[in-house]
Amino acid sequence: MAGNSQRRGAIRKGGTKKGQVVGSGGQRRRGLEARGATPKAEDRPYHPAARRARAAAKAADPRGGGRRPAAGRKAEDGPEMVLGRNPVVECLRAGVPATALYVALGAEADERLKEAVQRSAEMGISILEVSRSELERLSSNGMHQGIGLQVPPYRYAHPDDLLARAAENHERPLLVALDNISDPRNLGAVIRSVAAFGGHGVVIPQRRSASVTAVAWRTSAGAAARLPVARATNLTRTLKDWQSRGVRVVGLDAGGDTNLDDFDGTDPVVVVVGSEGKGLSRLVRETCDAVLSIPMAGDVESLNASVAAGVVLADIARQRRV
Repeated sequence: MAGNSQRRGAIRKGGTKKGQVVGSGGQRRRGLEARGATPKAEDRPYHPAARRARAAAKAADPRGGGRRPAAGRKAEDGPEMVLGRNPVVECLRAGVPATALYVALGAEADERLKEAVQRSAEMGISILEVSRSELERLSSNGMHQGIGLQVPPYRYAHPDDLLARAAENHERPLLVALDNISDPRNLGAVIRSVAAFGGHGVVIPQRRSASVTAVAWRTSAGAAARLPVARATNLTRTLKDWQSRGVRVVGLDAGGDTNLDDFDGTDPVVVVVGSEGKGLSRLVRETCDAVLSIPMAGDVESLNASVAAGVVLADIARQRRV
C-alpha cells in the first residue's frame, strides 16, 4: 500500500486531473513576444502631431485648391445614411449612387419599400436585412421607417480639373463658384443649371459651405453624376489663380455696378454666386473683375441664389450661341 501511495501535492504524469498545471507549455509565449517599435507620433493618424503635420503640409501648398488628395475628396468625409421611405425612393429615382440598402427585419412591405428593393436590385446595390436595433444604431434620430440607404462620399474634383475639362473640349471656360451657400438644395439646383447651359463645373469652398449630399444629388436631378464639383481650400486664391489664366471673375449682387444686359459673356468666365442673406464675402467681392445685377420688374428685391445663377447662365449661353 505504501508503494502505491503518492505524496500529497505531487504532479501526476498522464493523469486526468483538471485545472491549471505547472508551466504554460508555451501557450502564453506568443503573448509575450515583441510587437515591433511604436510608430512615430506623426505616423499615427489620430495623434495631435499627425494633425499638425497635415495642416502644415496643406498650408505650405501655394495653389488655391490645396493639396490634391489621391481619392479626390477630403479624408474626413464619410458615407451618408438616407433614412425614411420617401427620401430613399427619391434618391433611387434620381440615380443617387449608393452602396447598400438596409431593410429592417419585419418591416411592413408597402409600395415604397417594394420599389426601393426593386430599384436597388436593378442598380446592383447590395440589399441587407438587419435588425431594427442595428438600423437605429446607424441612424441619428431613429426615424428610419424600417429602411435606410447608404450613400458613399462624393468624389470631388480639383479646381484645376475644371479648366482642363474646358480645354479638352476646346471651349471657353464657363464656371460657377459658390460663396456663402449653405443650403444643399441651392447647390443641387446650381449644378443642374450649369449642366443645362453648357458649363464646365462648380467650385465650392472646403469649409462653411454646402457639400454634395444626397439632398444636393436629388435636387440636381442626376446632373451631379455628369458635372464635376471641385473644392477649394481658399476660394479667393483659387479665383485669383484663374484670373492669372485669363478667366474673368464676375460676381452676382443686386447692387452690382454692371447690368446683365450690358455684360459680354463670350469670354472665359466664372460666375460667383453669394447667398441671399450674406451676399458675397468681402475678399471675394474685391477679387471680382465686375459685379453683375439682374434687371427686374416690380418690387422683388432679389432672387434666390440658384435662380439668379440660372438666369445669368442662360443669358451667357444665348450670347455664345449667337
